[in-house]
Amino acid sequence: MAFGITKKEVAEWKEKIDRNEIAFLTHLWTDQRFPGMKTVTKVGCKDLQKLKRWGERYGLKPEWIHVREEGYSHFDLIGPREKEILKMEGIPYPFDQ
Repeated sequence: MAFGITKKEVAEWKEKIDRNEIAFLTHLWTDQRFPGMKTVTKVGCKDLQKLKRWGERYGLKPEWIHVREEGYSHFDLIGPREKEILKMEGIPYPFDQ
């Protein structure tokens, strides 16, 4: 379940994807399959090959892409790797206090 995010933030993420950019969206999240994980960062791009190449830089496997017919395919980053990748991308983790 996602929360802590606005419709505007989701719309901006989708607009970046539609422009074929690598787009990042971090939000609060809970899922019983991943106890202790409190956030997820979705990294998407319209061009799946571009998204795959981006993921390869961080050791992410192409089969981990959530392929969406509506065009908002993305990787889900969670846990310590989420923060590491955001840092390497120069993107501040929005939930550090």
